[in-house]
Amino acid sequence: MSRYIIKRLLLMIPVILGISIVIFALMDFAPGDPAQIQLGSRATEEALNAFREQYGLNDPFWIRYFRYLWNALHGDMGVSYRTGIPVVQEIIARVPITLKVAAGALALVLIIGIPIGIISAVKQYSVMDNLTLVFALVLSSMPNFWLGTMLILLFAMSLSWFPVTFSGNLRSYVLPWFSLASAQLASMVRNTRSNMLEVIRADYIKLARSKGVSELQIVVKHALRNALMPIVTILGMNFLELLGGTVVIEQLFAIPGLSSLALTSVRKIDIPVVMGIVIFVALLGGFINLFIDIIYVYIDPRLKVMYTKKKEKKGGNA
Repeated sequence: MSRYIIKRLLLMIPVILGISIVIFALMDFAPGDPAQIQLGSRATEEALNAFREQYGLNDPFWIRYFRYLWNALHGDMGVSYRTGIPVVQEIIARVPITLKVAAGALALVLIIGIPIGIISAVKQYSVMDNLTLVFALVLSSMPNFWLGTMLILLFAMSLSWFPVTFSGNLRSYVLPWFSLASAQLASMVRNTRSNMLEVIRADYIKLARSKGVSELQIVVKHALRNALMPIVTILGMNFLELLGGTVVIEQLFAIPGLSSLALTSVRKIDIPVVMGIVIFVALLGGFINLFIDIIYVYIDPRLKVMYTKKKEKKGGNA
């Protein structure tokens, strides 16, 4: 298992390098002069040249890229053109907010989506099942920015249950969580239902019923565990999609998170900040996928047996 983890970590290196060079090139070739954008249209030529010299913008592309790469390998992600604050500090200040938004939305997907999907599968073709499918269809049809706007108008402005603007307390996260989770919640309900239906129809479930095993034990102990594999994969993908979806949600609810910082930095051609955010998100995605693969081993008994046999074989050869 440790060798597999090391191998996956090593495979992340070329991926990160590829992403870094693509983003650096896109930001470098984007229209607009970073010095002019940061200093404004009234800046003198001397001030513009001093700004370019300070941040090495006069050097050729490859020299600037390899210098950035070398500094990044030593923990220096550069300084923001816009604020003059180190990029690492900017990211550290914003990451907890964005992670709270994405993690809260994922928690809603888990707490609501999986139980509803299980009940819908167990009660197939019932009124509950039909209502669940309609509920999932309606949610998946609504864009999260439209749903967020409607939630603000109803629960924040009309009923005053939640704050209109983000204040950092728990109440200000509730509407962003539901807005962000809506599409993923519908997807989780449908996927959980289809996976459970596939498992429930298996022969070993019929055998368990013939032996007199209770329906609750069949669902929880046998069916759900075997249906978890694709659900775990979906959860990992959902979390990454939710992180991407925070770009719209943070703008809509005026949340000062990582996504709003990324959007502002792209507009201002703040290359160090954009590079730092992209590399951080790429690393986070790689570690999330690795974490999902590790969970597989503990969920699927076949993988446990495979790794146990490998260890025994190595021990026998020794």
